[in-house]
Amino acid sequence: MNYSYSMSSHASNGGFGRFFRSRYFTYSLFLLFMIYKLLLFHFKLHISKIDFNPLDFFIGLGSLILVSFWTLWLPRRGQRIALIVVNLLLTALMYTDLVYYRYFQDLVTFTVIMQASQVDSLGDSIMTLLHWSDLWFAADWLLLAVIAIWKPSGWRSPARGALNFTVGKSPSRRAGFTRRFSSGIAALVIGCVVTFAPLKFYIDYYAVGLFTGNWWNLSLYNVTGLLGFHVYDAYRFGKEHLGPKPVLASGEVDHVQEWFDHKDTTRSENDAMFGKYKGNNVMVIQTEAFMNFMIGKQIGGQEITPNFNRLMKESMYFSHYYHQTGQGRTSDADFSSQTSLHPVPYGSVFIRYADHQFNSLPAILKEHGYTPNAFHAYDGSFWNRNAMYETLGYDRFFSKKDYEIDEPLGWSLGDKSFFKQSMDQIEQLPQPFYSFLITLSSHHPFSLPDDVQELNVGEFDGTVFGDYLQAIHYVDAALGQLVERLKQDGLWDHTILYIYGDHDNSVKDKAVYEKFLGKSLTDLDMEQIMNEVPLLVHLPDGEGAGVYDKPAGQLDMAPSLLHLLGISAKSQYMMGNDLFDGQDRFVVLRSGAYTDGKRFYIPSQSGMFEDGSCYSLKTGKTVDVSTCRAGYDRAKKELYTSDETLQYDLIPELN
Repeated sequence: MNYSYSMSSHASNGGFGRFFRSRYFTYSLFLLFMIYKLLLFHFKLHISKIDFNPLDFFIGLGSLILVSFWTLWLPRRGQRIALIVVNLLLTALMYTDLVYYRYFQDLVTFTVIMQASQVDSLGDSIMTLLHWSDLWFAADWLLLAVIAIWKPSGWRSPARGALNFTVGKSPSRRAGFTRRFSSGIAALVIGCVVTFAPLKFYIDYYAVGLFTGNWWNLSLYNVTGLLGFHVYDAYRFGKEHLGPKPVLASGEVDHVQEWFDHKDTTRSENDAMFGKYKGNNVMVIQTEAFMNFMIGKQIGGQEITPNFNRLMKESMYFSHYYHQTGQGRTSDADFSSQTSLHPVPYGSVFIRYADHQFNSLPAILKEHGYTPNAFHAYDGSFWNRNAMYETLGYDRFFSKKDYEIDEPLGWSLGDKSFFKQSMDQIEQLPQPFYSFLITLSSHHPFSLPDDVQELNVGEFDGTVFGDYLQAIHYVDAALGQLVERLKQDGLWDHTILYIYGDHDNSVKDKAVYEKFLGKSLTDLDMEQIMNEVPLLVHLPDGEGAGVYDKPAGQLDMAPSLLHLLGISAKSQYMMGNDLFDGQDRFVVLRSGAYTDGKRFYIPSQSGMFEDGSCYSLKTGKTVDVSTCRAGYDRAKKELYTSDETLQYDLIPELN
């Protein structure tokens, strides 16, 4: 044994200095920084329904350990480099999720990553979602930069003559590796315990069926944490796309069949509206981000939607028509309206299941002599429309390449020119036709050139909300021109016109709507504002003009139009209601919210029924949540049946 001990002015802090320079301090600092960022991310989501439970902290900490424990196996310099890389990657993941959430109200999934080529098209939309306060995600990098320039004394390498306490020989490389390996294994064990113990508690008591039910992504996040959510998402993506094609047990197929059989028995075709408009043309307009709250409203003495308001007087207006979209947004509205099935809980059906079979409106109408075509002045590859529209049975998809961009506006062609050029094509089609048109000018961030802004938005000038109102006013003018064209060309009296909004405008600020509407808003008010889109149906003879306040949804379009044309929906696997058969309606949103016209249930992101809110639509106030239980179970069963039908491609098997 050879002991050497030398004293210096640094002796008092030598132990601390060695700790500050050790791999354990570096690793602890990494965990501290990343926990800070996870907390920052969580509270920036601004989800009032998600409370932060102390167990969430341990799940987050354990997840961080599980993705980084291996760095303890590396030599000191390698460990520091690895931790910097992991920090950068995790920060990028968090920030991507945050920006994506601000627009889509959801988290990024592997399915969304498959659509990454679409990000270039978002352009200015993404820029409006970036906030200066987001720089707090880089606070640790600034701190590390300061430390790199000015190192505290305890962090400096010991000077000559400083404390040097040695017992025997320096540890061998093998001993050093053994220590590193042991510390890494210990961290792995700790990470597993800290992560899975509270997770199991959640699953056993609060989140039963977490990995088997139709959980919304935010519900999964609220239980698993952000990193746990992405690990599970990677697992389910691999299971779905890399393994053998999933097959549903025969018993489960029978349950799906029973659900549709029961739905068929509730459909009625014994009314005057069934088949009354047989042989008429059908034109459907899906308007981008067209919401219900501003219909009939004025600002600065001007009507925001004067043409729509005028058309309402001779049409059927459904004042509680709900979009039922998920992550797929516009493509979800398209899919649900054409097939009367729910979108998937994550990703887009257009991307995930374009090779599956559906009972779609264009295909059914084609079998009955219609000429079905889709029109959208944007890239055909966006949302995988080229492939999906072939699957849905359209004869042709008129995409951006088929239009002259003579009115460049927003993402592509202005809606006025889009309608004009589309009508030029439609007039050449054999009748009866089914024409499906998707507008684009009112897409986020709603930036219109000054020369087409005709609305005085007053105090909202220069805001995203003000720009939104300007864009909607322009789209309304385009709709007015389309109606005039239909009348001039002799199609008005032979065409069913069906106009609806696809989804919300991504402006979630409650204060903005309170200022615009001039009143305070409850959670129910905001839920309805963000989920209601207008539906206007003009029938060739103006039949049934008026306001209809029963709930309806996008899944209702296909069976309702078939009803008017005298084509039975009973042989089709469709989930929606028939708007014209006089029956009561039950509308389910992708989030699990539902309404039956008397109650409205808003689920909690915890996934627990008891944590949700049940409202009486008559009073607008909450009632005992148990009164919504039956509807909740019904909504959950409907979503589950739809998901099974899509995932396992059951339509051919059911037929």
